Amino acid sequence: MQPNAAPDESTEGYGTVAAVLFRTVQSILLPIAIVGYVMFVVRLIAYSRRYGTSATVLASFYTRYMQHQLGTRRDEPCARLMQVLPNVHQVGLRLETAPTLVAHSLTGYVPGIYRYPYPGEPPMGHQPAARTTFFDRALARHLDDIDQVVILGAGFDTRLYRLAARPSLRRFEVDAPANQAFKRAMLTKAGVDQAGVTFVAADFLKERWVDTLRDAGFDSNRPAFFVWESVSMYLDRATVEDTLRTIARMPRGTAVAFDYLSTELIDGRSPWMRYARSLIQAGGERWTFGIDNTPPIRPRVAAFVEACGLIVEEQHTFEQETERTRALAGFAVARAGEI
Repeated sequence: MQPNAAPDESTEGYGTVAAVLFRTVQSILLPIAIVGYVMFVVRLIAYSRRYGTSATVLASFYTRYMQHQLGTRRDEPCARLMQVLPNVHQVGLRLETAPTLVAHSLTGYVPGIYRYPYPGEPPMGHQPAARTTFFDRALARHLDDIDQVVILGAGFDTRLYRLAARPSLRRFEVDAPANQAFKRAMLTKAGVDQAGVTFVAADFLKERWVDTLRDAGFDSNRPAFFVWESVSMYLDRATVEDTLRTIARMPRGTAVAFDYLSTELIDGRSPWMRYARSLIQAGGERWTFGIDNTPPIRPRVAAFVEACGLIVEEQHTFEQETERTRALAGFAVARAGEI
């Protein structure tokens, strides 16, 4: 989450006047957003430290909430949850989002950070919305070939509740016990229908999640699609590799969509990288796993995935690689049963 959208020069589909007016209104109201941002972050971190819930689960959730409000990706379960979460400062949320929402209502303009897809590789600052789009498209592409979907490290992912119209689809969420208990209580409070979703409490670092998943009714002899979003970077390398190898042993037709950070982002010494890591650590978590991003990164990711028994189906990076610029993160879909 960040106070207002990052500056974006792209005006594709919009008039230049609308974009300029949007930025003008947004800039005038920026002090309001900063106050709201501070209120929001302080409440989030304080609640996380007191009750042991993850502070990072709201990063993508906030972007999805804004996309819903701006009409670029409708997600009613997300919007409902945001209104009841005790770790969300509701006044802070309204103040923080006000400049963008007011500017949008006056001009119709949507900043690029909430507007992906657009031509070219998205910058790192647009990662949450771009990543959400990548995962949505990957899941949609595989839905006709599978009858099981598993969200690994589900956090506040709301995809399964948007698939309620497909009753033949078996839906599972796997997450740490404390995070999952908190989410289920909030879903009930928000009035989100949980019918058809099987919740599996498991800790990636302490137990064999696949055994717990099977006990909950998952059929490992049938193909499935796994969504593993914004999780790998918080695990150690051995756990990441074991998770991918577990999926690789499943039947042909099984696939996993996951994202990753680069080792440079985890170990880099630039002020921006230090700041990013400090925010994560303030919430009681830290980035631990990354993939070497020495250009070109794509063959390195493919080699890592193949070493785990999978084959890359699709791959994207954040930021365009050049001689001076490295890709700091990425997204991949990998298939099982083909190596």
